[in-house]
Amino acid sequence: MEKKAFVTREQVEKMVRDYPTPFHLYDEKGIRENVRALQKAFAWNKGYKEFFAVKAAPNPFLLDILKQEGCGCDCSSYTELMLSRAVGIQGGDIMFSSNETPAEEYALAEQMKAIINLDDITHIDFLERTLGYIPKTLSCRFNPGGYFSLGTDIMDNPGDAKYGFTREQMFDGFRILKEKGVEHFGIHAFLASNTVTNEYYPVLARQLFELAAELHRETGAHIAFVNLSGGIGIPYHPDQEPNDIGVIGEGVRRAYEEILIPAGMGDVALYTELGRFITGPFGHLVTKVIHQKHTHKEYLGVDACAVNLMRPAMYRAYHHITVLGKEEAPHDRKYDVVGSLCENNDKFAVDRMLPETEIGDYLVIHDTGAHGFSMGYNYNGKLRSAELLLREDGSVELIRRAETPKDYFATFDGFAVYDKLFGDKR
Repeated sequence: MEKKAFVTREQVEKMVRDYPTPFHLYDEKGIRENVRALQKAFAWNKGYKEFFAVKAAPNPFLLDILKQEGCGCDCSSYTELMLSRAVGIQGGDIMFSSNETPAEEYALAEQMKAIINLDDITHIDFLERTLGYIPKTLSCRFNPGGYFSLGTDIMDNPGDAKYGFTREQMFDGFRILKEKGVEHFGIHAFLASNTVTNEYYPVLARQLFELAAELHRETGAHIAFVNLSGGIGIPYHPDQEPNDIGVIGEGVRRAYEEILIPAGMGDVALYTELGRFITGPFGHLVTKVIHQKHTHKEYLGVDACAVNLMRPAMYRAYHHITVLGKEEAPHDRKYDVVGSLCENNDKFAVDRMLPETEIGDYLVIHDTGAHGFSMGYNYNGKLRSAELLLREDGSVELIRRAETPKDYFATFDGFAVYDKLFGDKR
């Protein structure tokens, strides 16, 4: 699959007049079209809803676009709940999936009437102590343990994950919750991350549908929904074929009709919590080459670093790179593309074949629309970049300004650093 930037060098040269690099740039048109394709793939299920994983791209402008397209929010923290509320998403349009959850987070989730997804059977008592009661609708997260495989390929290792109820605990938990007055139950599971295969969701769905039917049969619980969560990935490598969401939706439909409908459970709604799949391909980190170094290797030093995109440093993750304006030039030069952190893993690419690149060239680092800006941090005193939105009409909107030194020092309340440095009142 050929990877093309959704922005040109000429467009970037106009942007940097107002917004210096580095910055994250999102493609509104691509995001909207992708969400619509997802919803079309699951339109056969009357109760279907996508709860966008806020952690992937926690920006109110992006959440508002997704809200307009009919999406809810998957939240995992107090501030993600607040952010969702700020854009007008509340109640059953929020799925609150958290682990090792503080009491105040459960309290806010219930205050907002979000759907709470319990991660641990011990949280039943914890939630009841926190709220003084148990909500009428609750979900439980399932972890089957062991390895999750597709055919002979091991996709992930749920047994090593800290999340979820065991199978036995699911049955015990449903019985306990039913006795405590829960009327509507949900089942949730996340068994593999960033899968680039059309088989993951249908296989996961079969496991959860079979579990749902058995739970209903043995406990009498009303299963209102099954949440397939996330896990549908994107092709970071250009030689990977992207998932076909239409094929995925059809595979889940077949499982639904073969398992749930014969069990008399044709009213079960399906939920998803996709983040990476929805926004990932429609984000670029745009950065400028500011240095070249010729030592044991050839280095391109850029004005972005791992604080802007942690995935390559943290996971050795591949992100494709386009040198804007040189898309057709031969890729005959080998470079390490590096940032300025005092860490040797601050490398966006190692031994990457690119066109001959010069100081002043602009690079697009692809597929940063999810878990890009959101994983940023301030190591070395580095400041987080701006976020820009390329609107459908071609205009560009600043949707988060870049941090300034004032932002970095603003939280030192116990030691008046801010006032000494800036001499003004906050």
